[in-house]
Amino acid sequence: MAISGAYFEVLLSGAGAALAGSFLSVSGLGMEAEYEFYTEGGSSYPRCFLKGVRPQRLVLEQGVLTVADSVSELINMVNLGRSVPLSGTVILKDSFGGIQREWTITGAHLQRYIGPRLDSNQAQLAVSRMELVYNGCC
Repeated sequence: MAISGAYFEVLLSGAGAALAGSFLSVSGLGMEAEYEFYTEGGSSYPRCFLKGVRPQRLVLEQGVLTVADSVSELINMVNLGRSVPLSGTVILKDSFGGIQREWTITGAHLQRYIGPRLDSNQAQLAVSRMELVYNGCC
């Protein structure tokens, strides 16, 4: 079911860094784990052991940031080799601002940023695309 006028409110923060804004499109909300299966002799039930969690890519597109210079702070930290893990929420809101669904994100690191087309008449900082790598959401 499509929700007309819906948007995603994103609030991620870490030590000295924050990412807050509204985005039209969010993808990569999920998780993927890798297991090892084996069956012991005489048993018909396999045992499984968690090998690890595969990193996911959270993609935020067509957004407006609500915290001034938050992206430049994150980019500067990455350029200095000090990527800070960000944690927070991604909330799907309807056209009236009502919460429809919420996801919790932990340990996200900025991986890619594509800035907006610059326009001197634009009052807010827009984001074309941001990609963050993380271990999955809940």
